[in-house]
Amino acid sequence: MARTARMEQIEAMLAEDPDDAFLRYGLAMEHASSGDDAACVVVMQDLIARTAEKVPYVPAYLQAGQALVRLDRITEACELLRQGVEVARRVGDSHAQGEMQGLLESVS
Repeated sequence: MARTARMEQIEAMLAEDPDDAFLRYGLAMEHASSGDDAACVVVMQDLIARTAEKVPYVPAYLQAGQALVRLDRITEACELLRQGVEVARRVGDSHAQGEMQGLLESVS
């Protein structure tokens, strides 16, 4: 997929602050918006790994799960969504937990 000017801007900002979770999430969403779900998943998985030890970035699990479903990678989506449900429960994000549980139930 073609890289957008917005992706380039976000990547330049990430070069200065590679641990900025919001920027990394934004980059993944730009990929999803441009129709490149595979790139979205890669960036979301990187975001999940980078934040797992500190404060997990819970929305990344849902967005990665949705992108995996669009890619018809259902087994991976279910595994990631199960992890996301557990992380959301652990951090007390019942809204995200419910959204991921609903998606998980609809695809499994």
